[in-house]
Amino acid sequence: MKDFILEACVDSVESAIAAQKGGAARLELCSNLSIGGTTPGQSLFQLVREQVSLPIHVLIRPRCGDFCYSDFEYEIIKREVALYKKLGADGIVIGILQPDGSLNFSQLSELCGLAEGMSLTLHRAFDVCCDPYAALEEAVLLGFDTILTSGQKDNCLDGAALLSELVCQSSWRIDILVGSGVHAGILEQLYAKTHASSFHMSGKVLVDSLMHYRKEDVDMGTLGQSGYEIWRTDHGKIRDAAAVLEQL
Repeated sequence: MKDFILEACVDSVESAIAAQKGGAARLELCSNLSIGGTTPGQSLFQLVREQVSLPIHVLIRPRCGDFCYSDFEYEIIKREVALYKKLGADGIVIGILQPDGSLNFSQLSELCGLAEGMSLTLHRAFDVCCDPYAALEEAVLLGFDTILTSGQKDNCLDGAALLSELVCQSSWRIDILVGSGVHAGILEQLYAKTHASSFHMSGKVLVDSLMHYRKEDVDMGTLGQSGYEIWRTDHGKIRDAAAVLEQL
């Protein structure tokens, strides 16, 4: 898999260990993956760092929802970028938009300066921006190494046409990391359609809680999920994807 990158998105120590076991090349670490991911806690990062040897890119996102932030939220983002640089994260994953849907160039420029020396990924704020072609050029100017994108669709296969255009436009100046719906069963088709060489997946499965006693009248789960089910990365799903990439 020397010509490809397989990044695993994880939100637990257990998932990080599984991703490494399965053959992922690096991790994107977050919390609350079931709602799209938010910034992980310091203790989670430190324990993952103790348990795995893979590069860790930390998602910096103060809340779920859109990517147009208040002044307080922006201050939180700045502090978290500085924190994870100090803690030794290999990279950060960030994104901020203006109300008109364009990249917030000035705020991202400040964050990129704070993160100097770390790998920089522009996250899926890119997928809800108003002009992906202009945003790619701005990301290059800002010094981003990677754009994580599904081609502005909910599923990466549906976004394959735009992904192909972005890979061509990037001209090796910035890496196009394909995410949202990536799994072993579509990688060959996805590569043929996009010619991307970097892929992002969670490989998640639902596992049963360790609880034996279960209170029937109180539901602590999220929408559509029992409070006694937990999302975890399955090392077999990562392994299968890595095996496909080995053969491409």
